[in-house]
This record gives sequence, C-alpha cells and structure tokens, in this order.
Amino acid sequence: MPTSFNTSVIEEFRANGGEVGGPFRGSDLLLLTTTGARSGKEATTPLGYVRHGDALLVVGSNLGAPAHPAWYHNLLAHPVVRVEVGTRSFEALAVPAEGARRDRLFARVVAAAPGYADHQAGTTRLLPVVVLERAEPDGWEAPAEVNSLADKLIEVHTWLRGQLAHVKAEADAHFAARAAHPDPGAAPVPGLGLQIRQRCLAFCQALEFHHTSEDAHLFPGIARHHPHLTGTFARLAEEHRTVARIRGELVALLAGIGIAEPERFRAELNRMSEELTAHLDNEEEQILPLLAGVPWPPAAPTAAAP
Repeated sequence: MPTSFNTSVIEEFRANGGEVGGPFRGSDLLLLTTTGARSGKEATTPLGYVRHGDALLVVGSNLGAPAHPAWYHNLLAHPVVRVEVGTRSFEALAVPAEGARRDRLFARVVAAAPGYADHQAGTTRLLPVVVLERAEPDGWEAPAEVNSLADKLIEVHTWLRGQLAHVKAEADAHFAARAAHPDPGAAPVPGLGLQIRQRCLAFCQALEFHHTSEDAHLFPGIARHHPHLTGTFARLAEEHRTVARIRGELVALLAGIGIAEPERFRAELNRMSEELTAHLDNEEEQILPLLAGVPWPPAAPTAAAP
C-alpha cells in the first residue's frame, strides 16, 4: 500500500502534468505501476529516473535500506509495467541490468543524480538498475491509431512478436559472450540471465492472458453473431492448447541456456518461434476481417431510461 506521502505525491503529479513541488521540485520524476508479486494488485510508486537513449533508468535504492523495494520484487514477477512521465502514460518492459552493463548504467545514473552513490555506500546490497523500455518490434508496424478491435489485436500481436524477437537477440548475445569467455575459470560470462528471463516471462504471461481472453470472451462473442464460424474458433482454441505446450517448452529451453549447446539451442528456439508466429499469422487471417468494424475501446453502456 502506498504511504500517505506517496499518495500525495502521486495526486500532485497527476493533477499538474507530472510537476511536483517540495523536495521533488525540478526533479525528473515518474510514476511506476507494478503488479503485486503475491497480491496481484496494482501498486504505484513515484521514482526518480534518468534518461538513457530511448529508455528510462530507475534504481532500486530504497534510500540505501538493506532490502530491495517492493516494486522491484513485483517487476521480477510481472515484467510489464505502466509508466507515467509528464502527461504521457505507456506500458513498458522492466529489465534489470546485470554485470558490467549494470555498472555502466549505474555510473550514468550517479553522474546525473549523485545521491544514489550515497545510497550504495550505505548498504552492502547491490542496488538494482532497471531499464524501462517500450517494445519496438523490428519488421512489423503497429497501427498508428487503435480505433477497432482489429487494430487492438494487431497491437497485441505486434508486442508479442517484438518480445519473441528480443528473446532471440539476447540469446544470441549470451552465446556470443560465452564464446568470448571459453574458459569459465578464467573470467565470468557476462550476465544476461535476467534480461532473457524478463523477456520470456513477459512474452509467456502476455500470450497466456491473450489466449485466455480470446477463449473466454472474444471468440464466444463473435460466434454468437457468426455461428458459421464456430468450427473456426474451435480450431483456434485447439491451437491455443498447442501454443501453451510450446510456451512451456520455451520456458524450459531458456532455463537451460547457461549449459546449452548453441546450435541445438538456436534450432529449437527457431522451431518454437516459427510455430508461435504461424499461429499469430493464422489467427489474423481468420478473424481480423470480423473485427475491423468493432470499435475500440468499447463504447460505454448507456444508462437505462427511468
């Protein structure tokens, strides 16, 4: 639960387009909304941030306390977060940096906000540096505006394709780093475990939620208006069960990346990626034409006349 102080900061932030007075006057401040690791409930925390290219950096300093802040534990369980900066609000993927990359980014943060060096000096805990980034998938453009349910489906599929591409790219980066350090006793392999884990977790959680929503709500709703497509939706639901199996295989594959043989790993990852992408392609071909005329977001229900 947010403290009364945090609550007042959040209210002031939202009421003034991201501007907050008092001790935060002139500071770069964002609101980070995470999903509780245990409760599943949303929690919003005001945090200072530092820009790094297109990404934002936040530090789990907890003012130098011996334990990581709750929001950090939350994003490890649910990597997709909501970020508010100024008047903008967007979903982001939270990826903690590791090893030398973490050290470089922490130095970048300290150069902009020296107080974090004091927080690190006050604890034996290594302060996490978290990169908040918007998914920008390569080779696939999301709709400029989301006006229909078809646009929304493409937006979701775009995000899924982007995360899958990131998983593959970071697996390649892991193997490249491992090849540069062939003797494990000579030097540690640069860590990419958390990056790959967060990508995979975000992809798998989003895919599971997407399919659960389709099977429980979207497909039955369309079938009521298009009963001749009942068989099509039954086949798509069967595909969802196949995708769930592949999703489990993907989690198991990535869990063993540290000892995996690179070529065999890449072959398995490519096979799974092709199957998952083929499912998205088929789903779009089957149902996008039916969703093009359905407005998004849905219109609010009108109140019944007294």
